Amino acid sequence: LQSSNSLKASYEDWLLTYGLSVSPFHMRWQTALFNRQFYNWGRWKPRFLYLWFSIGMVFGIVAMFGSVFLLGKTLMQTLTQMLTEAPKAQNDRMLQVVVSVLSSGLYLGVVPGVNLPVSQLTYFFSAILISGVIHEVGHGVAAIREQVRFNGFGIFIFIVYPGAFVDLFTTHLQLISPVQQLRIFCAGVWHNFVLGVASFLGLFLLPAILFPFYYTGAGALVTEIAEDSPANGPRGLFVGDIVTNLQDCPVYSVEDWNSCLGDISEKSQVGYCVSAATLQQLSFPARVYRRLDGTVECCSNNSLTDICFSYSNNLDNHLYACLPARKVIEASKVCRANTDCQKDSVPSFCVTPSLENQTRLIRVKHPPHIDMLYVGHPLHLQYTVSLSSFVPRQNFLSIDLPVVVETFCKYLISLSGALAVINAVPCFALDGQWILNSFLEATLSSLIVEKQNRELVGFLILLAGSALLAANVALGLWMVTAR
Repeated sequence: LQSSNSLKASYEDWLLTYGLSVSPFHMRWQTALFNRQFYNWGRWKPRFLYLWFSIGMVFGIVAMFGSVFLLGKTLMQTLTQMLTEAPKAQNDRMLQVVVSVLSSGLYLGVVPGVNLPVSQLTYFFSAILISGVIHEVGHGVAAIREQVRFNGFGIFIFIVYPGAFVDLFTTHLQLISPVQQLRIFCAGVWHNFVLGVASFLGLFLLPAILFPFYYTGAGALVTEIAEDSPANGPRGLFVGDIVTNLQDCPVYSVEDWNSCLGDISEKSQVGYCVSAATLQQLSFPARVYRRLDGTVECCSNNSLTDICFSYSNNLDNHLYACLPARKVIEASKVCRANTDCQKDSVPSFCVTPSLENQTRLIRVKHPPHIDMLYVGHPLHLQYTVSLSSFVPRQNFLSIDLPVVVETFCKYLISLSGALAVINAVPCFALDGQWILNSFLEATLSSLIVEKQNRELVGFLILLAGSALLAANVALGLWMVTAR
């Protein structure tokens, strides 16, 4: 027993020596190694820092009110979706998912392989850590600028989610004016906003930054194809191919690729102009039957090259023909009706693939290779093929580097912005609590003389803000996990 107690004491001393603290689901490390650097930053150009953190103070106050509006709007959108069971657009879900991911500095609701691909975990955790460090650097530098003693900086891991913190001397914080406190408390939110803006500018200027090594506007470069992708195969896509067209929709970038696939998914299947003579030559008798969804099939299920096409003759009769897909499509132009094919003197028909609902036949051009003919749901093609808008000028340049930089910038924008929004909420244990208290002290001290009454007003606002955030987190987690 004595040996066990001695070992425990030695272990605790070792943890204390290195600034480590370990408890269930939580580990933290604090150090004074960076104190000198923090003091150098806090004493650099005092007038500039005064202006910098004063702007941050105004931004933090505006963000506090704005975050309440955003959370209220998000809560109403989530409740409306739950009641109507209507699908929600990706952009509209952004804040809802962010709220379910970030709360009180803890990152919740992220399930690897479910709502966050395992391949994206490195981006996610790196962006979280950097956003947290920049946030706390803001608090630390602002505190030193306001003559508050800085004790140390540290990082922590809660379950698997990283974060950062600064240790300030609380007595000094209580002695300075409310406006000075606001500069300190708003600095974290302000720095996260600046980091998000800087990441956005980096993303926007990325083509210019990488111009000496990569060019854009030539098409979408294939960087990865999933093993189960229908685009795999000898006549499919390969890493390094440049996609230039989807059907008659030109592709100059990844955004065009996504936009074209979206249009193809929403619109009806396009047809192809085939002359009457060619149609008679290529078609052969086949049994026609209806599928369960009401669409018509006229080809053998064993055929890998033939597709059932439908068309109307001059008598408006609906006819069907089983045709070799590649021969029909490669020498034809797209059409929507027979009138689109009557420009030549040769009589022609607009033949349309007769496919199951939501299934499309898509012609993908990736010269100099033979066109890929894809049959399936457009979203399956979109999710299983990774592309980049950046084409390397030299073969030795990595095709993945622009994608890595681009993806990381997007994560920084999302997570740093989310950290700014969530921490600005007037909620217990968040920066918003201290921002609100200092704001009330600075503005209501002449209107509400009794400090106890001001604290009661602040408590009621914090209670409402905490309930609003808790409702968003609960519904957000439910939306992520239950669906």
